[in-house]
Amino acid sequence: MKEYRKGEPAMLFKTLSDPTRLRLLNLLACGETCVCELTDTLGVVQPKVSRHLARLKRAGLVDARRNGKWIHYRWAQHGDPLVRHVLAGLREWMKSNDAMNGERRRRKKVCCRISRRKPNYENK
Repeated sequence: MKEYRKGEPAMLFKTLSDPTRLRLLNLLACGETCVCELTDTLGVVQPKVSRHLARLKRAGLVDARRNGKWIHYRWAQHGDPLVRHVLAGLREWMKSNDAMNGERRRRKKVCCRISRRKPNYENK
């Protein structure tokens, strides 16, 4: 199987063709999110979520930041006009899709529950 380079349209569309990756991007559209919040919201095991996030990162669609043992992901900023245009359309679709909206509402509930479990590394 051919491996596409970051920034190639084929890699962008192939990455976006997976429903789990679309669901992850939907949750990340709300802002930076920890992997544990993504797994709890989607009801998907952590290795699967991490594998999909790695694919999104390789495609240049998300950035990651480590905070202690937690990794937080967010949408990446893009200079490529094609990527910006496709992602803007994707965000608009996500805003109008009932299933995507439901997952974002579920994430807010999970986020509050999980934040109580996480130690605060910034004050140590």
